[in-house]
Amino acid sequence: MAFRNLGSKLLSLNTTSTSAQPCDPFAEYHVRPRFQVEVPDDLETITSRIRTGLKQDDAPCQGKINKDFVTLQLHPEEQHFWSPQLTLSIEKTPEGSLLRGLYGPRPTVWTMFVFFYTAIGFSALIILIVGLTNRMFDEPSNILWWIPVLLLVFVSLYWVAWQGQKLSHDKMVKLHRFLEDSVGVRCV
Repeated sequence: MAFRNLGSKLLSLNTTSTSAQPCDPFAEYHVRPRFQVEVPDDLETITSRIRTGLKQDDAPCQGKINKDFVTLQLHPEEQHFWSPQLTLSIEKTPEGSLLRGLYGPRPTVWTMFVFFYTAIGFSALIILIVGLTNRMFDEPSNILWWIPVLLLVFVSLYWVAWQGQKLSHDKMVKLHRFLEDSVGVRCV
C-alpha cells in the first residue's frame, strides 16, 4: 500500500504495527494538502471503524459520516479561525477501498480566500484593459500603477494563508493520526 500526498512523496503504510515512528505528512507546505491511500477493507468496515473512533470519550475530533464521504473537524472548544478539517471520500476498488483525503480550512474561510483572489484577479484585468486602452490612444495610463499594488496584495494574502496553515499544522497532524488509528494504518 502507498500513501501519496500532493508533493508526490511516497510513504509506506503498515497495517500490522501501529507503534512505528510517526511521520509528518505535512512537512512541506501545500495549499489544501491531499493524500490517497489504498486499504484492503471495504467501505462499510472503514466507516464503521471511523464511527467507533468518533464515539470514544477521548476522541480528538468530531465528524459526520455519509455513505462514502467523511468530514472530520476539531471539537468546537479547540477550533479557531485557521482550524483545519479533513474531507475524506471512500471509493470501492477490486482490492478494497481507496481513501482520498483533502485538508483545508472550514468552507467559509476557503470561500473568503477564493473571493479575495477572484476580486484581485478581476480588478487586475479591468485595470489592464483600461490602462492599455488609454496607452493605445496616447492618453495618460496612470491606472497601471495599481497592478503592482494588487500584486503586493495578492502575495500578502498568500502569505497570510501560509501562516494560517503553519498555525494549524499540529491540528492537521492530530486529525491525520485519528484517521490512521481508526482505519488501522500508520505511515512510517
